[in-house]
Amino acid sequence: MMDLAYVCEWEKRPKSNHCPSIPLVCAWSCRNLIAFTTDLKNEEEKDLTHMIHILDTEHPWDVYSINSEHNEMITCLEWDQSGSRLLSADADGHVKCWSMTDHLANSWENTVGSMVEGDPIVSLSWLHNGVKLALHVEKSGASSFGDKFSRVKFSPSLTLFGGKPMEGWIAVTISGLVIVSLLKPNGQVLTSTESLCRLRCRVALADIAFTGGGNIVVATSDGSSTSPVQFYKVCVSVVNEKCRIDTEILPSLFMRCTTDPARKDKYPAITHLKFLARDMSEQFLLENEDEKRFRRSPRSLPSLVFCSTQQVLLCASNQMNSIVECWSLRKEGLPVNNIFQQISPVVGDKQPMILKWRILSATNDLDRVSAVALPKLPISLTNTDLKVANDTKFCPGLGLALAFHDGSVHIVHRLSLQTMAMFYGSSTQRPVDEQSIKRQRTAGPSIHFKAMQLSWTSLALVGIDNHGKLSMLRISPSMGHALDMNMSLRHLLFLLEYCMVTGYDWWDILLHVQPNMVQNLVEKLHEEYMRQNAALQQVLSTRIVAMKASLCKLSSCTVARVCDYHAKLFLIAISSTLKSLLRPHFLNTPDKSPGDRLTEICSKITDVDIDKVMINLKTEEFVLEMTTLQSLQQLIQWVGDFVLYLLASLPNQGSPVRPGHSFLRDGASLGMLRELMVVIRIWGLLKPSCLPIYTATSDTQDSMSLLFRLLTKLWLCCRDENHPSEPDETLIDECCLLPSQLLIPSLDWLPISDGIISKLQSKQLVRLQFGKAPGLLGYAGAPPFEVLARAPGQPKIDHLRRLHLGAYPTEECKSCTRCGCVTVLRSPHKATAVKQWEQRWTKNCLCGGLWRRMPASYS
Repeated sequence: MMDLAYVCEWEKRPKSNHCPSIPLVCAWSCRNLIAFTTDLKNEEEKDLTHMIHILDTEHPWDVYSINSEHNEMITCLEWDQSGSRLLSADADGHVKCWSMTDHLANSWENTVGSMVEGDPIVSLSWLHNGVKLALHVEKSGASSFGDKFSRVKFSPSLTLFGGKPMEGWIAVTISGLVIVSLLKPNGQVLTSTESLCRLRCRVALADIAFTGGGNIVVATSDGSSTSPVQFYKVCVSVVNEKCRIDTEILPSLFMRCTTDPARKDKYPAITHLKFLARDMSEQFLLENEDEKRFRRSPRSLPSLVFCSTQQVLLCASNQMNSIVECWSLRKEGLPVNNIFQQISPVVGDKQPMILKWRILSATNDLDRVSAVALPKLPISLTNTDLKVANDTKFCPGLGLALAFHDGSVHIVHRLSLQTMAMFYGSSTQRPVDEQSIKRQRTAGPSIHFKAMQLSWTSLALVGIDNHGKLSMLRISPSMGHALDMNMSLRHLLFLLEYCMVTGYDWWDILLHVQPNMVQNLVEKLHEEYMRQNAALQQVLSTRIVAMKASLCKLSSCTVARVCDYHAKLFLIAISSTLKSLLRPHFLNTPDKSPGDRLTEICSKITDVDIDKVMINLKTEEFVLEMTTLQSLQQLIQWVGDFVLYLLASLPNQGSPVRPGHSFLRDGASLGMLRELMVVIRIWGLLKPSCLPIYTATSDTQDSMSLLFRLLTKLWLCCRDENHPSEPDETLIDECCLLPSQLLIPSLDWLPISDGIISKLQSKQLVRLQFGKAPGLLGYAGAPPFEVLARAPGQPKIDHLRRLHLGAYPTEECKSCTRCGCVTVLRSPHKATAVKQWEQRWTKNCLCGGLWRRMPASYS
């Protein structure tokens, strides 16, 4: 149900070490970046430095530590919706916004911020951008992505002219102030403050949520269970270029345990206050007669009433125990006195309604809760969804995590609070008798999580314990129920499709993929993709290829296909870039662009003579400046080398364990290569030095014509995907002669990724240390694909610019966190066409992964 994937801890140093901050906070972004805090203690100077650490889950040892320069302890960390910016707030009222330097995941800088001097911040959130995509579990078997995932009608917290969401953040302070900071388009920060209510009081705990109508709901508590938990509605607007904040008091509540005579004084403090979801547009509420039945058994599905609502989780504690309660705000009809009924009868929708808090569920006495983690997956909680979740044992987003002081972690149902899964640390097994309980409690504090976060698919959990150690846990999507292979594949496929549509990183899903699942997952993913309409397929075309590549990395039987998928991404990028350089000769052009006409003509004309194909094109559309053509030579050379490599590998039908095998049956990719060969041929007439360079045995041989002829014959065999044919003997014989006519290049494939995911397939705990790569920690085993491995001291290459960097590069480099692609950090080119190519990869790699600065050991 739950198991440890890896742990990562700090190296012990004599004069300074990282100790957990108080309070310790962490945050997990949709790009699978984790941020957490520690206090760096210097024994000589006897002071604390408040640190923020950011890492990607694939390379947890490569942590980027920031001296936050917060003078007081850090109380909040919050990622934005894109996962590329981080907010930090402290106990002195300062909020700082951190952004990537040069779009590197391991390099950050403080760009803007706000402050309310001396007023500690207890809760923080980015304003909502109005984007929300809901999952429908009951439609997981539907063919259309539009049925499985639907756009929820949700208004942004604040909009600019034209309806564009305005960026900014909202914070709540300990004195009861609400602070709103807006990021203006010119880079300035517009900050405004307002009291939550007229009678300001101390706020020890607070949380922030958003409604579908664009309003903000704030929950506050003074920390005492005998005091009410207050709720406020906050509306933000801009009037005369000033930020205006309007607040309204909502109904409050007292925890049920304080009204129970048996527990009235047992839990004096409220220790955790959380909304079950930050953005709740529609949630279900139970009818009165069904509440007790639902609390007894979540499988009993009652009738449901829908309305705009909020649900909140409360935890009250004493020194040894805790109790957790789940409450829901609902609309109820207000009874009207008979006297007024006789004067003006109330019928149907005219009945006055009031908002009222009702308890959904409560736990029995628990061990003391140390941390709470809530699901981020916006699952659609309808009656049918819950029934399907119960029938299929598929419950993503239905569980929340509770960590206890005894070191255990429980996943409980977000509404019934019934336990769904449990995890016990190896050093903190649950005692079985009362004497051992007493001995454990007197032995001193045990290791336990002080902060936790669930991943965006709820399949992984990260926890930071009271020694500052980071632990990564797998969480089964079925919560421990025994499932057959087909059902497990269906669960993982549904979440992979969700990540494909949203653009979220899918690393946490790969934690659950075993080598024997890879082939089936890739095939089913392709089948589901082909069922979508053409427009959606075009949008997701590169994302699905990147997803297939990351899946194939997990099995030794499919690892060669990783190179094919990355080569396909590179080919698609080159094709779109080179076609975008073509310009129509006249301004009053027809609807089709020169690139579209090139594709159409090349698909119609099946002649094997490249010059006859050129005759049908308007060559004036291909005219470019000589400097532009020369600057593209490295990309053109790759296309020529790749075509030659594929044709030379045809006689043995491309061994499945060698890269390039899948291209020999891919009509679309071969057609793309054929189009590029025609473009390159035309450009070669203008600038012969931009042509690919081949080493031929004969000076009179036209290498381009030869390769185009063979490529066209191979393309004709597989252009019809439904009825492909085998290459004839003549074509195979001609390809056999290629090594005697041309020198076959040895292509530089992508390096083996140094990430951790491939080492987690055995489900053996991996122990890591911050700042030390796994190779330095004694990892055994060779790379899974020896032929692609690059020995130390061999020349290295820029995989995007196709430039040779030498055995020991002097230029600073960056690599992709997902695929391992390496490129130079600073561009050495000045040509406009090359800059256009490089701007494609400024923020992300061609596979969509984040960039990280390469360590000095790379050179």
